[in-house]
Amino acid sequence: MVPLLMRSDPFRELDRLSQQMLGRTDGTFARPSAMPMDAWREGDSFVVELDLPGMRAESIDLDVERNVVTVRAERPVLDQEREMLAAERPRGVFSRQLVLGDNLDTGRIQAGYDAGVLTLRIPVAEQAKPRRISISSGSRDGQAQEISSGSAERQAINA
Repeated sequence: MVPLLMRSDPFRELDRLSQQMLGRTDGTFARPSAMPMDAWREGDSFVVELDLPGMRAESIDLDVERNVVTVRAERPVLDQEREMLAAERPRGVFSRQLVLGDNLDTGRIQAGYDAGVLTLRIPVAEQAKPRRISISSGSRDGQAQEISSGSAERQAINA
């Protein structure tokens, strides 16, 4: 018996395994795919923009549970009867979860969808906003006196 030598291509094997894991067949994705996003703070709001090109607004779901926001969208799979010449655009269900800090008010999220971009505006919670606290002094009249952070005494201490 003559041993059969096979040349192994680790990159081809890795590609085959990744296609199986992602559920990819015929160049399309059957599993969720990433939604690129940008996020920043703008005044008293946290703004998130997610790219969802080619999605219909009615195919986008936005769910909030505690401090987790889940965005789910679906681009329908093409008719299998078509003779495809190219199938590069991902299809199926797309999903992304954002874990938000407790300092954001998830009960007042505003969402808009325009030109393939989903924009979320999440206000900063009132209890997380900076505020001035009155400090009562030991003065004889018992009146609370506000001490400002810009006072000359405080600046001298910090110097």
